[in-house]
Amino acid sequence: MKLTEVVEYLGCKVLNKTPDYNNIIIESVGTADLMSDVLVFGKPGMLLITGLNSPQCVRTASVVGASAVLIVRKLSVQDATIQLAAALEVPLLHLTSSTYKTCGLLYKLGLQDSRGESL
Repeated sequence: MKLTEVVEYLGCKVLNKTPDYNNIIIESVGTADLMSDVLVFGKPGMLLITGLNSPQCVRTASVVGASAVLIVRKLSVQDATIQLAAALEVPLLHLTSSTYKTCGLLYKLGLQDSRGESL
């Protein structure tokens, strides 16, 4: 599924668009607030959903090759996080909804869990 479709469906605010933003495909979804967990299950093509509102989530997403980062539950995102996303060319999205609601909506779309578990 295209990232642009996910953004439209969820109503995300896009904080950083990359040059290839319109062509990014989301193959799976993973959620964690501990970036050490993301280092274990993260993979290319993944949308990382996190409540962590610091540059570390963007850096970790870049390391595992995640396609984009969606920060949830927060009223705003730190400028340092947005700046790092731009520098590393990682699409950064924001949504104030809960992690539970966000994952439930993506489940309805049929997106696969990043661990490869069948939905």
